[in-house]
Amino acid sequence: MLQAALAEAGYPERVLVACSGGPDSLALAAVAAYFARRGHVDGRPVAVGAVVVDHQLQAGSSGVAARTAETLRELGLDPVQIRTVDVASTGFGPEAAARDARHAALDAAAGEWGAGAVLLGHTLDDQAEQVLLGLARGSGTRSLAGMRPARGKLLRPFLGLRRADTLEICRAEELDAWHDPSNADPAFARSRTRVEVMPVLEEKLGPGVAESLARTAAILQLDADYLEDVANSTYTSLVEHDGPDASLPEAALTELAPAIRFRVIAKAAAGVGGQQPSYQRLLAAEALLRRKGSAGPVELPGGVSVYRLSLAELQDREGAQGNGGAEGVPREAARCGKLVFRLHKPSRK
Repeated sequence: MLQAALAEAGYPERVLVACSGGPDSLALAAVAAYFARRGHVDGRPVAVGAVVVDHQLQAGSSGVAARTAETLRELGLDPVQIRTVDVASTGFGPEAAARDARHAALDAAAGEWGAGAVLLGHTLDDQAEQVLLGLARGSGTRSLAGMRPARGKLLRPFLGLRRADTLEICRAEELDAWHDPSNADPAFARSRTRVEVMPVLEEKLGPGVAESLARTAAILQLDADYLEDVANSTYTSLVEHDGPDASLPEAALTELAPAIRFRVIAKAAAGVGGQQPSYQRLLAAEALLRRKGSAGPVELPGGVSVYRLSLAELQDREGAQGNGGAEGVPREAARCGKLVFRLHKPSRK
């Protein structure tokens, strides 16, 4: 699996393993160490290092990080770094905040060493849990598609491997893995899914539930990629810029299939500096297309407002600019209204 992942990534010459000391990432480090000792993958040179991120969220975390780093050095990985991070609240929950801090540390480590890939130890079980959490939250295609085998420098070669397999690798390699107590903490939705929900599903629905959920993610990844490509090209062809504002013609938006229309609206919001809107906010913005005259504004995350300008208002504006009223409207005046997206920056006091 790792060999195939590195081949797909173009055989990066320097690879970092992100290792927490848990069985999944430690097993991945052991497999990567095999290639490090050989010095090549399919005859292509490779050097393998590792990064241990200490989130400082648990008592004794520095000791866990130090022991993990020593184990990685004994496996033959070099260099091995410990990165200590401060997990700041982002408003999206502690798990998301820890992930953001961890990814920032991994990006920095990869940049400093010149690594072309960072290996993450997520397994098929993690993927299944991700899909279940997306279903419970009412997420869309992108979320239900789960984690990608590759995203930028991040590679997840174990997404087809069960958690039990990584435990077996650790036993075979005589590695003493650390078991994160938060993985069984019912305070976290992912932990409840892992400890309580998945076992019940396996019991009531039979074995193979995790594999089926992971297969669902793989199928939806193909769908999500196609829709994203269509939405990108459509947005590029429709968007108009007026200084920092962006606008989309309502007639063209109305003709789009809903799956593309919502994505194009979301891209316009992101294009002026906003965040990904929720489905409810997208519905509110899309509803502007069905109102008469000007409407809005509808507030979107990240300080973005979207409002509708009617054809009459556009003609009045064009006429005023031409100093001739209706007769001053240019021949190429807009034939329809449009949705305008504007970022509201906080005022300086």
